[in-house]
Amino acid sequence: MKLIIVLLFLFPNAFYAQNTIDSKEKKGYYLEDQLYFGITYSTLRKKPNGINLRGFSNSFFLGYIRDIPFNSKRDFGIGIGVGYNKDTYFHDMKIEEDNNQIIFKNFDDVDVFNSNKLVFHKVEVPFEIRWRNSTISDFKFWRVYTGVKFAYIFYSKAAYNLNGFQKITNFKEVNKFQYGLTLSAGHGTWNGFVYYGLSNLFNNAKFNGEDTIKMKSLKFGLVFYIL
Repeated sequence: MKLIIVLLFLFPNAFYAQNTIDSKEKKGYYLEDQLYFGITYSTLRKKPNGINLRGFSNSFFLGYIRDIPFNSKRDFGIGIGVGYNKDTYFHDMKIEEDNNQIIFKNFDDVDVFNSNKLVFHKVEVPFEIRWRNSTISDFKFWRVYTGVKFAYIFYSKAAYNLNGFQKITNFKEVNKFQYGLTLSAGHGTWNGFVYYGLSNLFNNAKFNGEDTIKMKSLKFGLVFYIL
């Protein structure tokens, strides 16, 4: 008895926390899918004529989402979070600097480049509407999450290797504020993921000095959620 009194005196929060957890479990209180990471195959919509992707263009992302259920079953609600995203596009458009101007054009027929990529590092803010058939004791369940993802490009790079490595970073034509629609669905660990970009990747950029570049992202892949 004396030992219990001493423990209560020394660690009152521990006993209170355990009672709170037990109480929440009895009421069915739980949160789901608050940590996430994913990888996608990435492509581009509305590319200039004659421009193609090469290799495995990809995106890697991870972050935290606050799960906010709306009903007592906790199978419907929203999620809002923050995360990191890296996009890498391998392509055959030449992006170079000439007299302090960024030029977007085709490679010449005689040009043979070894590599050519466009890289974006972003902070992202996902917002999701969430449906699932989970319970407090079931860790494998069906889910459908749809929403919108906002992002800010804090670092950009265009680089190619043609008789030497050429690189341009943080050029002003990059549209730093990005947004698009998202959909993830699946059962248990494996969940399909789609991102449909609504914003242009570039602002005030001309291809071969004529046509406005209106490229947008499109991604297909997998996302994994962790409690």
